[in-house]
Amino acid sequence: MSINLKEIVEKYKQDQESVYNTWFIENDTRMKAFRSIRKGVVKTIESIKRRSFGNDFKGSSLEFVLSCITEQKQVFEGAAHPFYWKPKLRIPDIYENETNKLLFGQFLETCLSSSSPEKLIKEIIKLDSYKIKGLGPAVANILYFIHPTIFPPFNTAIVNGFNLIFNDKKKLGSWQQYLEMREVIIKTNEELQPLISKDLGAISGLLFDVGVGRIALDENWEAVVGIEKEKLEKLLKKRHIEVENELYEENEHLKMQILLTEVGVRLGYDVHVAINDRSKSINGKSLDFMTVPELPPLELNQDVKKTISLIDVIWIKKDTQQIECAFEIEKSTSIYSGILRLLDLSSSLGDRHYNFFLVAPDSREKEIIAQLKRPAFKDIESMSLRYILFSELRESCDALCKFGDDYKILFKVAKGNCSS
Repeated sequence: MSINLKEIVEKYKQDQESVYNTWFIENDTRMKAFRSIRKGVVKTIESIKRRSFGNDFKGSSLEFVLSCITEQKQVFEGAAHPFYWKPKLRIPDIYENETNKLLFGQFLETCLSSSSPEKLIKEIIKLDSYKIKGLGPAVANILYFIHPTIFPPFNTAIVNGFNLIFNDKKKLGSWQQYLEMREVIIKTNEELQPLISKDLGAISGLLFDVGVGRIALDENWEAVVGIEKEKLEKLLKKRHIEVENELYEENEHLKMQILLTEVGVRLGYDVHVAINDRSKSINGKSLDFMTVPELPPLELNQDVKKTISLIDVIWIKKDTQQIECAFEIEKSTSIYSGILRLLDLSSSLGDRHYNFFLVAPDSREKEIIAQLKRPAFKDIESMSLRYILFSELRESCDALCKFGDDYKILFKVAKGNCSS
């Protein structure tokens, strides 16, 4: 089968329901995930060092890492499955075997501290040589979020797409075959420049869409990919529904940003919204015209500044240019990762005590309460953390603006308190 890959890439980029457009491009969840996952990996390493990692996936710091990854949907939907502890099979053997646990922690630590492809590949080969039962190249999905230009993600659909495009027979569970795939993917990605991003998530999304049958390589696609027409139609219908749901969620997210911005402005604050949301508008209301273009000067490193600039809404005192309070709107992403982003902000800003808020759909209230009860959040000294439900914000917006003098009016509608 002769394939014009540039034509396939163009088709992939033009398809509004492709992975490229629904996940890779302008997706705030994807952008926010990188730092959250990196911090989760750091916590995993620390817990292994302190011998507090535990003997199960559930409740571990690794579960948080994989939860953040699986939030990316589509490409990473089943990324956590290989890490679930399967007691009868004793796999993956990184929970009850202390030696294997330490080897896994050392591998993650080296991957965090190095950006040399040669060194990182040596570490993969070394990890593979330990023959840790059940610990295969599913780890590559973690590596992608640490080094997105060095490691592509890895799952069944991506392998299938790779085999179809490159007429190969690579298998899922082998590090060696993953590394061979990686070489081809990187070389192909370089040849496609500047048509596609250097971030390997873009080309991996193409492989995924080919692998699941969304993008046909020729007219005999059904026979080549081995997917029955009825099954393919169901898959495409499922993707369409997912895209519609995501658009609805994005719309709800934007409505909450607009409301929080309006309240903040009417209470006399400058308002900053996530940099990737500033161009958005709804019902004639544009965030760009309602908010300040940048945060006040903060003496922070670039990595932390970038994270803070992605927080959904921040209220800033006009006279002092100090951050007064901040809001994370959690429509479908991890409540835990939202809390961590706010905690990141408060710990970066110095000695003041801050009041921060999670804003979430009413249906997620039980989940929020469960997260606020986590031991890790019980004794936070740098901030008070409350939550506001979508319905409360909608119903109370005008009253908050009319009767409020400052952010404290929010306490009338906010619930919970992680630290007083």
